[in-house]
Amino acid sequence: MPAEEAYVTAVRNCNPATTQAVADAVGVTRQGADYRLRKLHQKGIVTSTMVGNSLVWRLTENADGGHSSVDSNL
Repeated sequence: MPAEEAYVTAVRNCNPATTQAVADAVGVTRQGADYRLRKLHQKGIVTSTMVGNSLVWRLTENADGGHSSVDSNL
């Protein structure tokens, strides 16, 4: 299972960072990415916005301020 850092990197690099785009970048199912992205949202590392029928994920200042808040124990 990929570490949180892989999801943070995928959100940073995908434009737009839809759940499916992040899943493809990390190499997991859409459902798996959704679960991990929602956990990152709970930690304040990402936010999401509905665009049409898709969630688009963005990093918060917490993600850029220090990856020490990002761990692999999701």
